[in-house]
Amino acid sequence: MTEVVRPRAFIVGLVLGLILCVITPYNSAYLHNTSLGGGHFPLAPFFIAAWLFVFSAFTGWLRKGPGVFSGNEVLTMWVFMVVFSGVSYAGLAQTFFINITAPFYFAADGFRWAESLQPLLPGAWYPDAAEGGAGFDAVRTIYDGLDGGWDMSWTEVLRSIHWDVWVGPLITWSAFVLLCFFVMFCLMALLGKQWVVNERITFPLLRVPQLMGEALDNRGMGAFFRDRFLLVGLLSAAVLHLLNGLHFYFPHVPELPTLILAGGYFPKYGLFSGFYNLRIYIFPAFIAFAFLAPRQISFSFWFFYLLAGLGTGLLYVSGLQFPQAALGATFGADFARPEEAQTIGAYLIFFLFILWLARTHLRQQAALMFRSRKRTAEGEGSHDRESDRDNWETSGWPMWGLLVGGLCLIWWCWSFGLPMVAAVLVPLAFFLVLIVSSRIIVQGGLPIFPLTAAPMDGLIGTFGSGFLGNAGLLATAVMQKVLFLSLRESLLPTLFHSAKVSENVRNRRVWFAVLGGTLVVAVVLSFVTMLALSYRYGVRDMDMDWATSSTIAAYENVQRLLDVPTGPNEWIVSFAGVGALIMLFLVFMYYRVTWWSLHPIGYLTAYSTGMQMLWFSFFVGWLCNRLCLRYGGTSLFNQVRFFFVGLVLGDFLMGGIWALVGMFAGTSYQVFPL
Repeated sequence: MTEVVRPRAFIVGLVLGLILCVITPYNSAYLHNTSLGGGHFPLAPFFIAAWLFVFSAFTGWLRKGPGVFSGNEVLTMWVFMVVFSGVSYAGLAQTFFINITAPFYFAADGFRWAESLQPLLPGAWYPDAAEGGAGFDAVRTIYDGLDGGWDMSWTEVLRSIHWDVWVGPLITWSAFVLLCFFVMFCLMALLGKQWVVNERITFPLLRVPQLMGEALDNRGMGAFFRDRFLLVGLLSAAVLHLLNGLHFYFPHVPELPTLILAGGYFPKYGLFSGFYNLRIYIFPAFIAFAFLAPRQISFSFWFFYLLAGLGTGLLYVSGLQFPQAALGATFGADFARPEEAQTIGAYLIFFLFILWLARTHLRQQAALMFRSRKRTAEGEGSHDRESDRDNWETSGWPMWGLLVGGLCLIWWCWSFGLPMVAAVLVPLAFFLVLIVSSRIIVQGGLPIFPLTAAPMDGLIGTFGSGFLGNAGLLATAVMQKVLFLSLRESLLPTLFHSAKVSENVRNRRVWFAVLGGTLVVAVVLSFVTMLALSYRYGVRDMDMDWATSSTIAAYENVQRLLDVPTGPNEWIVSFAGVGALIMLFLVFMYYRVTWWSLHPIGYLTAYSTGMQMLWFSFFVGWLCNRLCLRYGGTSLFNQVRFFFVGLVLGDFLMGGIWALVGMFAGTSYQVFPL
């Protein structure tokens, strides 16, 4: 059953998104407070959406009819808020201005960037910030802030910005960012039906808001919150974070530890040395996401993580341990050991598996490229025409858009210094990694997922640094850092979540048109907000240490490869080949053997640092799911799942409350590790 999302939902969603777009960077960078965004199920959007569900139910009770918003409309507003909160900080703006100013500001800090990097910098990407250049003072102000900026009003700060210096680079980069977002939009339109309808992916991160939406539409929100299982789960998480939050501010209050350092129980050397740094994190909401995920997937996540730790020990005792130096200069923040290069080959094979699963759908979409909508509809019944018109696009624009967008990205890379072969392979590698990562997030229900190896690590490890060229090497590193390295709040998983949210929306064209316009507004506003914050307070006085250090590290790695170019890395190629073979085996067993209990995406996350925080939550969630279904069947599962829904609500309720407290207290208790 489909419904129309009314204009009021779009307007409120946009207003709330705009507010979050301004507040999120201010809250994180200046106040050092609990992140309002962060991850693929961010705090502030769900905290607000939960209260919107309650508010809508209350208005429905007063009016003795439907509430002011329907369930789908609240979910629509949630999607818009997630987009704004992500783009405004970790998804784009957090490191952006440091990315385009670091080669100038830090050039004199013991680096040789003035003579080695600056001549290679594309002029359109950067302000003219070399010593004596027109943008020299503008770049200094980014880091040091305006003189007396803390005492200025925001209007005065905006007037003091060197707009003549920044407008050119911002227009150039906005074109690149929006072009990449357009390609992501086309990928969502192309694969959305395949994942939502054909493969029936469960989207575990959406289960709680969807259940709340169903309760609202069925006028059962009161019964929803009176459910005894839900109340026990909500109170359990609330009490945990109430005690720990009070302990944070008043140390004499006892706390319940949520982190256990288990590495001390394992030797530093030997068979179990891979567990020497083992940690057990206890996050009720993450346990709930694992319980709501398919049992095969939640089992695979923790199983492969522990298996990878055991594999490290096996390499040690067999004398096949390889030094980190064997990797050379790498760009993945978590790429520490040669054996972790297995993920490179595994990603490639799993990407091909995604395409193979979608082969029929992709052939249909390719055929639509050369067929008019009228001719497509002639062979269909009225019911099919209505269903397609209302729910899923039947024209070939996603394929055309992907083709045109891809060609534009190739031209972009080529025009800024990459050889033609590299200009084709670099965007392909970027989006290959992004598609696979999005599949892991939306199918596995991962709220946190940092990459192990970056796309550049695979390209340079396979072909060497020379195939990019000197200018191309620098350009690729910068493009990767802007959008394709930190996937903490990447847009594409949110777009796939939006495909599921809009599944039963009748006016999907309007829905996605508004969402597309939202992206343009989000990019512009996030740039202006971060620029104003930097001018007023200065990067040095904000919580931007990670953004600064990671950007400097990327440019240092480029410098190393310029000084000492490398050929193909035999260790990376060898382990990538091993990873490809293992993934081939896992895919075959998963698809062909009915009793096989391991899902391939578990192997893709085995070396991710995100699993260091999530593995125990997925173990507990899997165990509860298995015991529930084994001894109580689906009847017990349908009851007990509300306990885990309560855990999510309790975690995010307390997370939102402590975030509000932190805005005024000057320091904040962190409910989530984001």
